[in-house]
Amino acid sequence: MDWDHARLSVRQQCVLLGLPRSSLYYAAVPATAAELALMRRIDEQYLRTPFYGSRRMTAWLCRHGEEINRKRVQRLMRWMGLEAIYPKPHTTVPGLTAQRYPYLLRNLAISRPNQVWSADITYVPLQRGFLYLVAVLDWYSRYVLSWRLSNSLDEEFCLEALDEALARGRPEIFNTDQGVQFTGRRFVSCLESAQVAVSWDGRGRALDNVFVERLWRTVKYEEIYLKAYADGAEGRESLSRYWTFYNHERLHQSLDYRTPWEVHRTGCSRVRPSGRGRGPKAGRGVGKGSVPLGRVK
Repeated sequence: MDWDHARLSVRQQCVLLGLPRSSLYYAAVPATAAELALMRRIDEQYLRTPFYGSRRMTAWLCRHGEEINRKRVQRLMRWMGLEAIYPKPHTTVPGLTAQRYPYLLRNLAISRPNQVWSADITYVPLQRGFLYLVAVLDWYSRYVLSWRLSNSLDEEFCLEALDEALARGRPEIFNTDQGVQFTGRRFVSCLESAQVAVSWDGRGRALDNVFVERLWRTVKYEEIYLKAYADGAEGRESLSRYWTFYNHERLHQSLDYRTPWEVHRTGCSRVRPSGRGRGPKAGRGVGKGSVPLGRVK
């Protein structure tokens, strides 16, 4: 939109673009301090009980002193991208790909790096707002190959994280949920052009992407909730330091007290999660990882 165009008025430009004029002047209302505090409580409880929908989350908040109705909880959970995990139709909104992809990891023994990667998105609270975090994780080593922060749930920051991860290597299988960011044509085409098998979680399947779900719990309780980032720039800088620590210094019990980078680098050695002398199976174990890259959009 050119506000100072010599020949076309703002109204004429809107007509040519098929854009309502009211949308030009709309200013989004930021979340209030009370809403941000509520979102923080909802996010913490969701990590403990991801099967709570808006009804049970509302009841839990009311039992803990919040005067809130279900409609407001629904709106906040929608902002955060949170939805209860249980079998039901239309758990997520898939993209426009004509082909549907099965879940390829059931009973699959994960025995080597770059055998299976996965990605997911989570909510990151700030003192005056919130962001979304995506990460790409190697299941075998728990190594985080890439990550990005964004202030919206578009697909661009997911594509950037995928491109960076593929620059580091190529997995045999890439697993995601059926969210629109991962099932759109561009994301799927990028994987197929790299000759990577596409795997999608079953709808409402809480454990199909369990390693990334455990990663979110770890990064939130060890980093995000402790810091209370003032803004996106501080969050990006602090997360960058944490991912470096996570990949290269943090010892993982499931990796025989080695770091993800050590296991990823020496992938021929056997990892014995939980004391068993074989690789982890899909749907079991704990997941973690890290890289000092990423940016806020």
